[in-house]
Amino acid sequence: MDSYEKFIVDLVRVLKVDLSGYKRPQMERRINTLMRSLDIKSYDDFIQTMRKDKEIYERFMKHITINVSEFFRNNSQWKVLETKILPELLKKTPNLKIWSAGCSTGEECYSLAMLLSEKFPQGRHSIWATDFDKNVLMKAKEGYYLKKNIVGIPDTYLKKYFDPFEEGFKAKDSLKSMIKFDHHNLLRDKFPQNCDLILCRNVVIYFTEETKFELYKRFFSALRPQGILFTGSTEQIIRAKEIGYESAAVFFYQRP
Repeated sequence: MDSYEKFIVDLVRVLKVDLSGYKRPQMERRINTLMRSLDIKSYDDFIQTMRKDKEIYERFMKHITINVSEFFRNNSQWKVLETKILPELLKKTPNLKIWSAGCSTGEECYSLAMLLSEKFPQGRHSIWATDFDKNVLMKAKEGYYLKKNIVGIPDTYLKKYFDPFEEGFKAKDSLKSMIKFDHHNLLRDKFPQNCDLILCRNVVIYFTEETKFELYKRFFSALRPQGILFTGSTEQIIRAKEIGYESAAVFFYQRP
């Protein structure tokens, strides 16, 4: 066991942070960069520093999580969701149970809430939005976005679902009421059951191939029959058929 592997073991033992499922090169590079900026020489010293200094620990957690999101990201895929996937799901049930796994600062789940409210308002849909990073979850709950971050929102949606403030726009309470935000660790915590739709986009690209495969199996179990997993534009499930998925569209995987 080398020093980095020991650090990963100690992180779980001392701080209950599990990075074992993440690709080593990227994560090791990010951690070492942070340690150099803090002038910390060894992994053991870093562990002890984080034990004693909450601010350093929070900085570490922020540094290792990659939070890049935008409204209606990859718009052509959202059109497929709107015109094909959601109508098919709504044939089975009028009230969709949806999980946004790795919701980051909330752009994805608010995009979904707007789409459902605008195009499929007849149902009482629920969106469970989760993330490992408590700081981005707080931002998502608050729903404040700078002007530069709302470029993907159609003007009609922006006027209807957001209130302007000095530096940007804030999600209205009517939009927030559709979403329940929770802290959740994909690698350790229990998954929900009988989801109609799961969105996990641009999240698992940072995990090892073994971890990805296990997560996709767990997502499969979390879906109800005919339920859909919506992945990111760089995330094709290589062994999808082995797990049991069928293709509903590109980047949309269905549990038969």
